[in-house]
Amino acid sequence: MERPEHAVASAELSVLGLLHRRGPMSAGELAWAERVQPQSLTRTLAALEERGEVRRQPDPADRRRSVLSITERGRELLIADVAQRDSWLTMAMAEQLSPAETQLLMMAGELMERLAEAGGTALHRTAAPPRRRAAGAGPGRDEAGERRAATGGG
Repeated sequence: MERPEHAVASAELSVLGLLHRRGPMSAGELAWAERVQPQSLTRTLAALEERGEVRRQPDPADRRRSVLSITERGRELLIADVAQRDSWLTMAMAEQLSPAETQLLMMAGELMERLAEAGGTALHRTAAPPRRRAAGAGPGRDEAGERRAATGGG
């Protein structure tokens, strides 16, 4: 709410934050982490690339795929945005909260951070990002590309 009108879009900051924290990722992995369809990130990624805040490179493990990484410019933008919001929050807390309330809020923040870190681990145990299909795999075929029997399930 306190961000300036000309500030970077929140979706762009979210992508920059993910790339900063987790390192290079494919567009599909970013979409999964953001809980959106890959098509939903198309404009966001294009804008970040155009401004030089994200770089796209071939995946060293699979040259057909590309991975995105945050650039120094993107990192600086992210750090400046976080600093601006931190400054506003510090001022608002000093003006609106008692020392005890500030301490309680700081403790709650630390607990939420721990939960967020653990939540990522728990989430990975319950739901994995979409797996890439092996060459030849598809409907009616197994991971090796072999046709499954019509009644064989799978």
